[in-house]
Amino acid sequence: MSRIGKEPVKLADGVTATVDGQKVTVKGKLGELSYTMHEGITAKVEAGKVIVECDDDKLHGNFHGLARALINSMAIGVSAGYQKQLSIEGTGFKAVLKGKELALSLGFASPKVYAIPEGLTVTVENDGLQVTVKGIDKQLVGEAAARIRSYYPAEPYKGKGIKYVGEHIRRKQGKKVA
Repeated sequence: MSRIGKEPVKLADGVTATVDGQKVTVKGKLGELSYTMHEGITAKVEAGKVIVECDDDKLHGNFHGLARALINSMAIGVSAGYQKQLSIEGTGFKAVLKGKELALSLGFASPKVYAIPEGLTVTVENDGLQVTVKGIDKQLVGEAAARIRSYYPAEPYKGKGIKYVGEHIRRKQGKKVA
């Protein structure tokens, strides 16, 4: 049995979960998320907790902990939400929000444009040097932040580029003059 899968998912106040066959739906103050579990994995709601069970440990044990972790992420997302913050460093580097698109000036001939997916809110602060991605779906928030960062990841020599707030960039020395 999965150690993670054995733990029940505690639902916060104002969060409700319903199980319809293999589909689990979690509703909260920020929205609604649903997940279809793998065959052999079942769930039930008891006293404000979601309990995930596995039919056969050898065949479906890998999906037991996964299902529980995804349901837990959904419960946290609809009650508190998720956010990732990105920092932009470099001369002339900045971000500008234009409707449902994020335009990133990163030293290229033309700005990189990222279309913001539905369900996410992106804000730009600090004169375009900090971008915050917020949403209820943990996977969608992480993917959006990773795509924005992938346009120009922080490089190790001068530290220019896009990095997560709190991320440490290992700096290199560069060329030595003899």
